[in-house]
Amino acid sequence: MTADTHAKPERRRNRLRSAACVLGWCALVLVTLWGVAALYVDVRAAALRVPLAVAYGLGMIAVWLWVRRPLKAIITAGGFVVVLLWWSSLQPSNDRDWQPDLAVLPYADIAGNEVTIHNIRNCDYRSETDYDVRHYDKTFHLDKLHTVDFYMVYWGSPAICHTMLSFGFGDEGYACISIETRKERGEGYSTIKGFFKQFELTYVIADERDLVRLRTNYRGEQVHLYRLNTPSEVIRKVFLDYLKEVNSLKERPEWYNALTSNCTSNIRGHTKPFAAKSRWSWKLVVNGYLDELTYDNGALDRSLPLAELKQRSLINARGQAADKDPEFSRRIREGLPGFDH
Repeated sequence: MTADTHAKPERRRNRLRSAACVLGWCALVLVTLWGVAALYVDVRAAALRVPLAVAYGLGMIAVWLWVRRPLKAIITAGGFVVVLLWWSSLQPSNDRDWQPDLAVLPYADIAGNEVTIHNIRNCDYRSETDYDVRHYDKTFHLDKLHTVDFYMVYWGSPAICHTMLSFGFGDEGYACISIETRKERGEGYSTIKGFFKQFELTYVIADERDLVRLRTNYRGEQVHLYRLNTPSEVIRKVFLDYLKEVNSLKERPEWYNALTSNCTSNIRGHTKPFAAKSRWSWKLVVNGYLDELTYDNGALDRSLPLAELKQRSLINARGQAADKDPEFSRRIREGLPGFDH
């Protein structure tokens, strides 16, 4: 047996050790960067955010430069654990100075076939930021719940959208539910902050003249509306699962997270237990392409090619024409592909 034969396994082991070392240090650098960001974003005392984030980052760099192995890896991991424990201790609240349209939480009473939803929002808008906040209560009957419609709302990139479901109760109307950040007065949404503990989670249950018209008529966002091909029994289970979370949030607030608890991931959470063809896809993250996934799964009307279906499902002009009409929900659906059932 030659020396080269003995050397080959040793070279492989060395390469594996080197690769493992590189991956390990990449992981430590990433968690350190996360720790810096968490301190910068989530420290509640604004004056301490920059000093703490800088001190933590520079401290870790000093450890990497001057501490010997393996202590540098142990100290880096320990620093991350300390930050993670502090970050995990931050608790959401229902007691803040909320933006007026998000100040009142909905909740539902369920008695057999009857569901009474309290605090359905129906703001009267003059502009996106100028509105009168109104709410009402309404009783729906579960035996009339036969349809669910899917909204995709684009505000910028075609790769990302806001998603909403609207549950149809026939002549009793629609219960539209939007999963959003619950913003405080004067607070704006930030995608970066959405990955940390800056926003509580809220489920807005609203009249479509509120949730949809706000987007078509005042924000100028591109709104597409699709009818989902879903059995009535599944729709009812999903709706009740939504209401379970709505009632829970009223008692126990939760954090919104742009990756793990957002408009699309939570819709999947409510539908996955009851969906026969539920499968994970990268389009659940880059959710501007969810209509492609839904179309491929057979949950959208297949009588048209997807591109034509998407174009014909754009409802901005319909929303602008219907405006404050009490028949808003009917008018935005008239003649849309797949809405004849």
